[in-house]
Amino acid sequence: MRKNQLFFIVTAFIALTALHVNAAEPRRVHLIPEPVSVREQSGEFILDNSVSLELKSKNKQLQQSLKWFSAKIQRATGVDVSKSNGSKKITILLNTDTDAEIGKEGYHLKVSPQQIVLTANTAAGAFYGLQTIIQLFPSDIEAKQLKAGLNWNIPSVEVTDYPRFGWRGLMLDVSRHFFTKEEVKGFIDEMVKYKYNTFHWHLTDDQGWRIEIKSLPELTKKGAYSVKRTGRWGTFLPALANEEPTYGGFYTQEDIKEIVKYAQDRYVTVLPEIDVPGHSLAMITTYPSLSSTRKQYSVNSGWRTDPQDDNSLDPSNEDVYKTLDKVFTEIAKLFPCQYIHIGGDEAYKGYWEKNPACQKLMAKEGLKDVEQLQSYFIKRLEKILESKGKKLIGWDEILQGGLAESATVMSWRGMNGGIEAAKMNHPVVMTPWDYVYLDLYQGDPLAEPDTYGLCRLSDSYNYEPVPAGLDEKLILGGQGNLWTESVPTYRHMEYMVWPRSIALSEVYWSPKSKKNWPDFMSRLENEFTRLDAADINYSKSCYNVIFKPVKEGRNDVSLTMATEVPGLEIYYTFDNTFPDLHAAKYDGSVLNFPMGASQINAVTYRNGKPIGKQINIKKEELIKRSEAARHVY
Repeated sequence: MRKNQLFFIVTAFIALTALHVNAAEPRRVHLIPEPVSVREQSGEFILDNSVSLELKSKNKQLQQSLKWFSAKIQRATGVDVSKSNGSKKITILLNTDTDAEIGKEGYHLKVSPQQIVLTANTAAGAFYGLQTIIQLFPSDIEAKQLKAGLNWNIPSVEVTDYPRFGWRGLMLDVSRHFFTKEEVKGFIDEMVKYKYNTFHWHLTDDQGWRIEIKSLPELTKKGAYSVKRTGRWGTFLPALANEEPTYGGFYTQEDIKEIVKYAQDRYVTVLPEIDVPGHSLAMITTYPSLSSTRKQYSVNSGWRTDPQDDNSLDPSNEDVYKTLDKVFTEIAKLFPCQYIHIGGDEAYKGYWEKNPACQKLMAKEGLKDVEQLQSYFIKRLEKILESKGKKLIGWDEILQGGLAESATVMSWRGMNGGIEAAKMNHPVVMTPWDYVYLDLYQGDPLAEPDTYGLCRLSDSYNYEPVPAGLDEKLILGGQGNLWTESVPTYRHMEYMVWPRSIALSEVYWSPKSKKNWPDFMSRLENEFTRLDAADINYSKSCYNVIFKPVKEGRNDVSLTMATEVPGLEIYYTFDNTFPDLHAAKYDGSVLNFPMGASQINAVTYRNGKPIGKQINIKKEELIKRSEAARHVY
């Protein structure tokens, strides 16, 4: 009996010691988005010339994915895993019997010192598993050239993973500023690293028509180009007399086919958007007779429209529907996506109210107001799309005046539009601007390129797409949206998209129960090293100081300060000097401006080194912010 007791005590001690050692070990797995289940094991899989890929499937799309995977690994490591005679295997299996747990896009992954085994129901699921394997490698796997002399070890781990939502998208506006075919491909490449599966392509707006329509060649001849302006959007001068429009571009139909195929190879659906009836100045510039005023305009480069340009199509004009039928006939053939996005947002209706033909149509159809007139227009479009075998999706303004029978709503003006549509049993994509608009400021405006609003990294991460009490089945998912008025280059596009879209990827993929901001930030900081290796121009605004002013009387203000990233220290000065480690360290208390002080300078530190940008903010600016009805800073 005593021997058994002694054995039990010794065994328990060893087990507890092992637990203590494991708890002290640094985390080796930093996956984003966070999988459903991750179990780290002891040991490592070492990538060397003895490793080879083994695909136990004849799926051609998956074979194409493995070519991508092999090339990705070889570029940085120099190891060719495409050979078939290695002693250590990376084995990919497609289930013959469906595994209900992981569904269409999930996978099981087991990494041990001798092999990697990836199992999925579909090629898409296997592709997402391959992305996870890539994330398990050291950060330099993202390098664009060979990194010699490094150890390419993967920690042993078991992963079970599948997405929360089926619609996980990013939108890119290519009308305000044109992005080339290769830049669009690069955007898709970055999307799929975080398991996004929908690329929403905003192809038309007041600033440019970006897609070739062969039956209407003037659309790109005239509508794809504007005069070039540089500076702050909304302040530009209109086109001068005889000024040649040369800024912009468009995608030929061959370009479109190439990009759609490129996306398909990466399990991404391309959703085209042709924005009507508003935001149609590029089309109206080409065909003035399609507007209520019939006035000749030029494509807008970014000047303020005051009085309002007539950028809305005339819903009483049958030629509008004939023209759009031609457009959507060609669009439907180019894009396999079941949906076509028709916009429907922010349509200016003032000219409809003054248009006798619109008033006559409203009387004939029994339409009470111009909102119902827009609904009439949207329902006509729905019939056109149905004749092409497509479904209509639009921004939440399509609810106004009555929702089309089979429409899907993309809710951007908050959650209410999505809630209203879901209660009518219409599918919804949640994309509320204050959580997912990637063109908003992501930190204090004093330290950011000029734009508007505010959507911090933590705002995006803490966003919940399913409102309380709503049936989650009606929420298809969500997406992040990048409008590009103030995004003139690809590098700045990267800055605005990442890392907020990394946070959103976890919102749309990971279980709600897994949400944990400090844990996410720990994994994200590891991801930053991968973005560095890939030369991605991501934002580090999450390291900057957050000022929280409170008005004190008529001309005074107090403030507190905070940071998004846990564990940072803030140093500050009131005397216009640099806040180094000898300056005052912020302790969380309320600060008041000393007599005569007009500015506070503050910066974040970690481990004795500055990590954020220094922000210098005037007292009057803090007073102004404290008086704002909605604190957006």
